[in-house]
Amino acid sequence: MATSQEILDALADYQVQCNDNKRLRRMQRDWSKLLHFVADDTDDSFTMNVVKGEIVSFEAGASGAPDIVVTTRSEFLCDMFWGDLNPSQKYLQGEIRVKASQEDIMRLDAITMIIWPDV
Repeated sequence: MATSQEILDALADYQVQCNDNKRLRRMQRDWSKLLHFVADDTDDSFTMNVVKGEIVSFEAGASGAPDIVVTTRSEFLCDMFWGDLNPSQKYLQGEIRVKASQEDIMRLDAITMIIWPDV
């Protein structure tokens, strides 16, 4: 089980990794979304704001009306943000649940393939 602080640390690393990836930023330049991540084993939640493909902020707690809600165990959130697991595989196995439009789910899958091509 991961702590809230561990998830925030992983989110900080993920923000840098995504924002520094020029290919990803170019591909997502028209994508602006508010995401909530929910750790169902600890009842922690986190909000990430993406504007024109850039992660502009993240914080503990669920604020605002999300476009996308990702729910899974706290450990999977950490592992996903640190690149230690392939979120697409966990999604297909039902261990990560995503509530979003089909287009946004496809975008998340594309992000996964760019950020974690070998995981």
